[in-house]
Amino acid sequence: MYKVLLHNDDYTSQEFVVLILQSIFHKSFADAFKIMLAVHNSGIGIAGVYTHEIAEAKCNKVVEMAQSQGFPLLCTVEEE
Repeated sequence: MYKVLLHNDDYTSQEFVVLILQSIFHKSFADAFKIMLAVHNSGIGIAGVYTHEIAEAKCNKVVEMAQSQGFPLLCTVEEE
């Protein structure tokens, strides 16, 4: 299984990170908020754990959405 990781930066809004977590990863607002705080406070947070193909697809969607809104949000996939 593979972790989808979101990385903190100084430009992507916290609201956008929550939106990403709700729309792409289907997190509740409360769960999305907790993950966003982990990203903000620790520099990285786990958005979810998936098969390799699904993890890569979700990560690509994150980057696509972020770029379309002008955010440099970094998303990576790492094996568990």
